[in-house]
Amino acid sequence: MSDESQHWAPRDPSGAAAAPGDETGRPPGGKGGGGKKARPRRTGWRRAVPTWRMSLGALLGLALLLGAGIFAAYQLVDIPAANAAATAQSNVYLYNDGSVIARDGDVNREKVKLSQIPATVQHAVLAAEDRDFYSERAVDVKAMARAGWNTATGKGKQGGSTITQQYVKNYYLGQERTLLRKAKEFVIAVKLNREKTKDQIFEGYLNTSYFGRNAYGIQAAAQAYYGKNVEDLATAEGAYLASLLNAPSAYDVVAHPDNEPAARHRWNYVLDGMVKEGWLTSAERANTRFPTPGKAKPSTGLSGQRGYIVQAVEEYLDQRGILDGKTLATGGYRITTTLDKAKQDAFVEAVDANVTSKTSTDRTADRNVRVGGASIVPDTGEVVALYGGIDYTKQYVSNATRRDYQVGSIFKPFVLTSAVVNNSTTRDGRRITPNTVYDGTNKRTVVGPQGPTDYAPANEDDVDHGDITVRTATDKSVNAVYAQMAQDVGPAKVRATAVALGIPADTPDLTASPSIALGTANASVLDMTEAYATLADHGRHGRYVLVDKITKDGAEIRLPARTTTRAVTREAADTTTAVLRSVIEGGTGRAAGAVGRPAAGKTGTAEEDRAAWFAGYTPDLATVVAVMGQNPDTGAQTPLYGALGQSRVNGGGAPAETWAAYTEAALRSSPPQEFDLRPAPGSDEDEAPLDEDSDGTADPSATSDPDSDPSGDTTDDPSGDTPATPGTETGGNTSGGRDGGRDTGGNDGGTDGGGTEEDGDGTDGGTAGEGANGTRATR
Repeated sequence: MSDESQHWAPRDPSGAAAAPGDETGRPPGGKGGGGKKARPRRTGWRRAVPTWRMSLGALLGLALLLGAGIFAAYQLVDIPAANAAATAQSNVYLYNDGSVIARDGDVNREKVKLSQIPATVQHAVLAAEDRDFYSERAVDVKAMARAGWNTATGKGKQGGSTITQQYVKNYYLGQERTLLRKAKEFVIAVKLNREKTKDQIFEGYLNTSYFGRNAYGIQAAAQAYYGKNVEDLATAEGAYLASLLNAPSAYDVVAHPDNEPAARHRWNYVLDGMVKEGWLTSAERANTRFPTPGKAKPSTGLSGQRGYIVQAVEEYLDQRGILDGKTLATGGYRITTTLDKAKQDAFVEAVDANVTSKTSTDRTADRNVRVGGASIVPDTGEVVALYGGIDYTKQYVSNATRRDYQVGSIFKPFVLTSAVVNNSTTRDGRRITPNTVYDGTNKRTVVGPQGPTDYAPANEDDVDHGDITVRTATDKSVNAVYAQMAQDVGPAKVRATAVALGIPADTPDLTASPSIALGTANASVLDMTEAYATLADHGRHGRYVLVDKITKDGAEIRLPARTTTRAVTREAADTTTAVLRSVIEGGTGRAAGAVGRPAAGKTGTAEEDRAAWFAGYTPDLATVVAVMGQNPDTGAQTPLYGALGQSRVNGGGAPAETWAAYTEAALRSSPPQEFDLRPAPGSDEDEAPLDEDSDGTADPSATSDPDSDPSGDTTDDPSGDTPATPGTETGGNTSGGRDGGRDTGGNDGGTDGGGTEEDGDGTDGGTAGEGANGTRATR
């Protein structure tokens, strides 16, 4: 071929491909000598997206890095010596002046061999905590990931730890929730699983776990709850102890009788798990009965009021999310309470003088006398005194915090408060004020939106009061008036007001029915004190405060700030206070007048006189005292008939006298303060009695408030969500059954029948009215 035939075409400046081939010498069609297809260039947003090769490389690099990190951690992190939790210190509890209330004693722990623990008890713990312990690895990555995801997505903090991890946390590390602690736990668990057998790890776990009652380890727990050695535990008892691992304090059914349903549910879960795993036969499961533990036997260092205070502080810290029971049990905490030593001593002296000193070993009824009390500064919410019982080592359950006694008529002021808050009217359209006239006839049938109901509560001693004002009905604690008034206001609105004032929404028997006015709810003494403190503070509510400061190893632990909200209007709170002043000046609470300074209060007596209450306040101190009846052997609630040398014990007796003695001593160094009241308009105006028609309601043609709803329809919102006042909590939609509900004077239940759930007959019994009329009503 000649040189002239070898001609190369010039390169096209426009970038067009040269023909017949491109500049690379490849022919059209993109096939080169190797037959490989050319990749188009990445343009636009695609240039920012990593290729699959890049992604794979990054993933492999990350895996290598993570593996190297785990390897390095495994090499660098050694199994440490036992931490402080394994040899826990005592906690110190102080009054607000720094003086010592109590130390919670030495840690109760006794190690045992795994062979000493019955197989059924071991299986119960495994069923409760980690059923795959013997077959799984030291760390369950899937469970940890699932728990982390549930926590991150708002399903609450959930654990994903194996028994090995829990043992590492309990014995070698601590209870703090940090990523570093979790990482160490991961590595140490893996190492421990290689160096020790499963039996050794399980034995260590059973000897270090906390079971409540200051008991560390299964042997200490067996003694603390059942007074026996671990080898003597029955299957049911072992299942109960295993249940405690989930919530040691909450599931102690002796300290918290109201939590027994939750404890039983957990106990059943454990037993069902044993059946599922083949560790218990169905027949054995069917014959297993719940093993109620014995009373706690606390250290004598917690005698008197000290144990009650420690118990209340522990519950407070746990419920407020400050320190849970397991963390507090590690010890070393210095806890300064809001309790005032002088006021605490004054409460004890007042109870001794007005109750304890009046008991006698010659009277059987006096064996059943219990006393509970609490005192709160209204504007700060600080609990300055707490009386739990005669002695923590003799009466383990605190009468100040228990929620299993009806509060009686000290609930009635909440009905009046709610009426003012909601501008409520009677059935005939008259606005409800302290001077509104009601029919106080004994066993008067409550009239609802659809007419007369089956509910007809009896007055104290079956007295007919005729036409009386709300103020007089409060002074004399007339049930017939307040039951009708609760119906007129709307039971759900009354409930919402009580909750806004400070009564917990989950209070047992806080049912939205007319009987709510008579105190069927089982609120605690401390609950009622918080609510009355809200009235004393002109309707401003803040949760009570029991702990002022906590330190550990010199470092202070941050406490949540107390906030207040407008629970009810000032006019509503002050109207109620003005009426309650007359209860002390000339009503059922006259004995409280011995305080010698301006005060307001209300008496109350529960069904069958099983509890007598007085709740009262001065402008600077709110206090509630309750005298309760309980059989010391069976724990059953008992009437107070014949106690303290009296035929009956009611709120105007020992409770009011104790209140007056304590309040006078507690405020002796402070000058008396006058109430600064701004009651609702019309609260002091006189209103003439009205004629009554045949069904017991006022004549609709009588004088009515021109500003009231002309329809006179004061029934509650069907949803039950009407708030007491803007910005307050509401009572929610709580069904109260029929209008009868469950009055303190009877056993009518919340259905058409006369029986309660307790007596098992709620279908064929008498009506609510019949049940209410069958026994003594509250006052």
